[in-house]
Amino acid sequence: MTALRSDSIGRPTGGLPELTVTIESTIPDDRIDMFHLLYEEAFGPLRAKAIARQVLHRSEFREEMIDPRVAKHVARTATGEPIGVTTLTKHLETVPWISPEYFVARYPEHAARGAIYYAGFTLVAPSARQGAAFHAMIKSVVQVLVAERAAVGWDICSYNNTRFSFADSIRAVLDEQEANVEVAVEDSQTYYAARFTGIGATKGG
Repeated sequence: MTALRSDSIGRPTGGLPELTVTIESTIPDDRIDMFHLLYEEAFGPLRAKAIARQVLHRSEFREEMIDPRVAKHVARTATGEPIGVTTLTKHLETVPWISPEYFVARYPEHAARGAIYYAGFTLVAPSARQGAAFHAMIKSVVQVLVAERAAVGWDICSYNNTRFSFADSIRAVLDEQEANVEVAVEDSQTYYAARFTGIGATKGG
C-alpha cells in the first residue's frame, strides 16, 4: 500500500490482509479535509454524549495532522481508503489535556530514556467499528511500545467505553501480542450536575 508520504512506514496486519496500517508523520494539506470528515463522523456525536469536550476544533485537528511530533497510525482498506486513525506521541506537550509532569514523576526511568508516550485519539469510521481497523491500529501502536519498552497513557470517555468496550478491546490486543505489560487505571474525574426544582427555581430576582 502506498502511503501518503514517502516517510510513512507500512505495517502488515498479520491475519488481516484486507487492511494496511501506515505510520505517517504529517498529512498533506490536500488530504486533511478528508481526514477531518472521517474524524467528525466518528467523534461528532460525542458532543452530546460526554460532558468533557471530546471533539477537537477544526484548527486543533489540523495542527495534529501537520505536526511531525505526532505519529498518525492510519488504517486503510485494500483500495487505499482511510477508515481509521490513531495518534501517538512521545512529545507530551502536544497533548493539552494532560500533565506531562505527572508522567515524568510516575515513570522516571522511562522519562530518562525518552520512552513515555500518549495515545491522543483513536477513531474508526462508524461503518468499520465492528471490523478489523481498530484492532490493526492498536496492534501497530503496541509494536512501537514493545520495541521501546515504553510507558504509555491514554483516556477513554465513559460513553465510548460502555458503548464500544474500547478498554476490553485494547486489553485483548495486548494479550494477543503476548506483551509483558501492566495496565492500571491511573486517574479519574467525576462531573456533577444539579437541577433545582420547585417554585423558587422559576422565579427571578
